[in-house]
Amino acid sequence: MTELDHAALLRLAIEESRKARAAGNHPFACILVGPDGTVLMTQHNAFMPDHDMTGHAERVLMTRASTTLPHELLKDCTIYTSAEPCAMCAGAIYWTGLKRVVFGLTERALKEITGNHPENPTLDLPCEVVFAAGQRKVEVIGPMLEDEAAAVHEGFWSAS
Repeated sequence: MTELDHAALLRLAIEESRKARAAGNHPFACILVGPDGTVLMTQHNAFMPDHDMTGHAERVLMTRASTTLPHELLKDCTIYTSAEPCAMCAGAIYWTGLKRVVFGLTERALKEITGNHPENPTLDLPCEVVFAAGQRKVEVIGPMLEDEAAAVHEGFWSAS
């Protein structure tokens, strides 16, 4: 198994969140990485244009991955995400069967940034709590590069 460069791969996810914001979407993104370090899929939030409140990048990516990639591959994959997966996304990651989550910004820090924004009523519930309720282990690494991940959100939630 290849040793993954978590910082470099997380920076790719953070860069994708910048691209999401530049495209007029919420500044969240994630990437799915295979056991050999290959980026298999990239996903931005799918909130716009239909205002899909469940269109979080991680949940959408897990739907795509679980319907197109074999389970034997997914069980050795890692999701890199600009912000900690919320409870919904953590559930999707768990049900998809991924091995690992690496995230930048914590839900708690995100909640401080977004406040009570109607488009992002952030749950301050660590993804590890969701995974701990399950029957199999999902490794969690993070927060990492939290300042870099937070910088993408500067001014976004007060301006929208």
